[in-house]
Amino acid sequence: MMKSAGHTLIASLTPIHSVILKNHGRLFPNLIYGNHTKSRKLHCYHQKCQFHKENIMVASRYPPPRFSVAPMMEFTDNHYRTLARLLSKHAWLYTEMIAAETIVHQKGNLDQFLAFSPEQHPIVLQIGGSDLDNIAKATQLANSYGYDEINFNCGCPSPKVAGKGCFGVRLMLDPKFVADAMSVISANTNVPVSVKCRIGVDNHDSYNELCDFIYKVSSQSPTKHFIIHSRKALLNGISPKENRSIPPLKYEYYYALVRDFPDLQFTINGGINTIDEVNAALREGAHGVMVGRAAYSNSWNLLGHVDSAIYGEPPSSLTRRQVLEKYQVYGDSVLGLYGPRPNVREVIKPLLGFFHSEPGNGAWKRKVDAAFMECTLQTIKSFFEKTLGAIPDSVMDSPITQVPIVFSDVFADAKNLLPPPYTVREEEEELLYG
Repeated sequence: MMKSAGHTLIASLTPIHSVILKNHGRLFPNLIYGNHTKSRKLHCYHQKCQFHKENIMVASRYPPPRFSVAPMMEFTDNHYRTLARLLSKHAWLYTEMIAAETIVHQKGNLDQFLAFSPEQHPIVLQIGGSDLDNIAKATQLANSYGYDEINFNCGCPSPKVAGKGCFGVRLMLDPKFVADAMSVISANTNVPVSVKCRIGVDNHDSYNELCDFIYKVSSQSPTKHFIIHSRKALLNGISPKENRSIPPLKYEYYYALVRDFPDLQFTINGGINTIDEVNAALREGAHGVMVGRAAYSNSWNLLGHVDSAIYGEPPSSLTRRQVLEKYQVYGDSVLGLYGPRPNVREVIKPLLGFFHSEPGNGAWKRKVDAAFMECTLQTIKSFFEKTLGAIPDSVMDSPITQVPIVFSDVFADAKNLLPPPYTVREEEEELLYG
């Protein structure tokens, strides 16, 4: 006997699920949990959970993300997020992945890892880890910072993470643990939770295996939002950069998930580099779109169009000069905030793609290199004085131009390649809820 993945599963609740439902009812009023028995250790986490009404109020101000900037290690730090928010008021911003162990072990120095300005809302904290105790403690420690969502990393293929660390994308091979981790996170916070994952790992890359992962995690935890990087990960020694290009994109898997799990929310990620492609994905039925490297390396031309082209705001009159004036104030205010860090180089890093393809970009980068080699820069203001002369006033003072209309059919083509609908085997359902 087969059952549709969208079929509502109703079962008697265990005591642990009663605790979760009691505390999450006002956030997730429609959740139905299967009769899945949790360990005593997990039950302990649910009993100890703390709830903060102010976090609920913050989260409720924002609609579900139609556009978000991907979490990127060593890139989506406080400096980049400050620049991104100057360019877009509506884009959802993600932190770099922060290991739960780091949060726990740095609890006396958390501002350096978790603090952000109020202007960065809506903002999502992404954490990673493979120890339930540390995941619970990290979530509790992060609560006071007021993030709008907590995301769990099941997609990073870095050898340090998926290899030595035994988390990241390797966790896709252990959906039971991911479900436990998501239950722990949800029980220790009042904000929504989500999972970011790939479409498979090594030879575990069939559509049915991806669906098994989604089904098990969503059935055994409060997780209702998945960000899908539409490539599988290869853990055979290739680099994280190669893992962003060598495995082929399979957008058809994403759109099949939207079809087969109508009660869940899915954000599409991977290989999307322009506003036109974002809107093309949305037109074909994507719930949300996440962009990574393009939002970093070409921030002006991509993020500068998000509010108008995706959220329907009037075209912006903002200029690069105005953005840099505000960023200078921010940058000089944070230099040396934590001893020797951040320094000028770290604060300037997000700006290196700010003049992408514009006249003077090459000369500006040469001046940047020369300024860094001097090692005498004390302020962001002095850095700008030494370098911005390479950029013509016409570039500095021109507002964001209207986004060119170029119709993409890559996602329409993907919908023509959808795999057969996913069904849940009765024996698997009995394994989960028997």
